[in-house]
Amino acid sequence: MKTVLITGGTGLIGRQLSKLLSVKGYAVSIFTTSGRSSDGFKCFRWDPSSGTMDAQAVAEADYIIHLAGANIGEKRWSQDRKRAIVDSRVKSGELLFQAFLKNPGRLKAFVTASATGYYGAVTSQKIFTEDDAPESDFLGETCRRWEETAGLFENAGIRTVKIRTGIVLDKTDGALARLLVPMRLHVGSALGSGSQFMPWIHLNDICGIYLKAIEDVAMKGAYNAVAPQHTTNLEFTAAVAKTSGRTLWFPNVPAFVLKAIFGEMSAIILEGSRVSADKIMKAGFNFEFPELNPALENLLNEKQKA
Repeated sequence: MKTVLITGGTGLIGRQLSKLLSVKGYAVSIFTTSGRSSDGFKCFRWDPSSGTMDAQAVAEADYIIHLAGANIGEKRWSQDRKRAIVDSRVKSGELLFQAFLKNPGRLKAFVTASATGYYGAVTSQKIFTEDDAPESDFLGETCRRWEETAGLFENAGIRTVKIRTGIVLDKTDGALARLLVPMRLHVGSALGSGSQFMPWIHLNDICGIYLKAIEDVAMKGAYNAVAPQHTTNLEFTAAVAKTSGRTLWFPNVPAFVLKAIFGEMSAIILEGSRVSADKIMKAGFNFEFPELNPALENLLNEKQKA
C-alpha cells in the first residue's frame, strides 16, 4: 500500500482529500502541529515556525502533498501577517526537503499547493495560462516563493507538480459558506464593481486533481486548478442567490468600504482575471463540475439535506 503524506491535512482540502485517498486504497498520514486528527488518520507532529518535525513521516512517504499555509484571507495584511503567510509556505516546504535529504530513497512525487494569486490581484481581459510570469505584487511574490520550494525537490530528481488553485467551493467552509450567511439575511451583494473574475473550483474537483497528480506520472510542473467556466463576482453572487432562493435587493458593496475594512487584503476580493483550465483538461482531467450552476446546486442541495 502506497503512503501519501499530507501537510495541512486538517484544512478544507486536506480533510476531503484524505478521505478520497483512503477510499482509493492509499495509506494516509498527516502532519499537524498538535499531532492529532479527528478523522482517524495517522498523525505526525511538526512545527515549521520552529523548524521541528517528526522526520519519520517523510521517510515513510511515497508521495507528499504539501497544502500547509496560513489562511491568506483570515486577517488584515500587517507586515507581521504577510511574513507569516510567506513563512508558513516557504519554511514548511524547506523543512520537508531537509527531511527528504536524510531519507531520499522512497519518495516518488512531491505535489504542492499554489494559487491563482500567482498571476496577481489584477483585473484584465487577459486569460492567464501556466506559461505566464508571476505578478510582482504580494500575492504573486508569495506564490512564486511558494513554488520555488517545490523546485528543491525537482532539482533533486523528484517528479514535482504545482497546483495553482482558485476559490474552492464547499458547502461548509470557504468563500461560498461565508457568502451564504448574508444571503440568508437577504443582504448579499456583489463586491466593488462586480466585474472582477472569480476563478473557482468545486471541492470534489480539486481533490480529483490532486489524486491525478500523484497517479499520473506524466504530470509535471504547474497546472491551474480552476473550472473552465469564467465567472465574474456579480455573476457568481447572482447565481448563489438564485440557487439558494434569494433575491439581490442591495447595491454592490462599494470598493472604498471594503478597502476601509480589509486594507490591502481587499485586493483579493476586488480584483481578479480569467485563468485557463486548458492544460489540466489536456492532461486528461475531466471536471465533475465544469459549470457554476450545477456546482452550486450540488453544494446547496446537500446543505439543505444536512
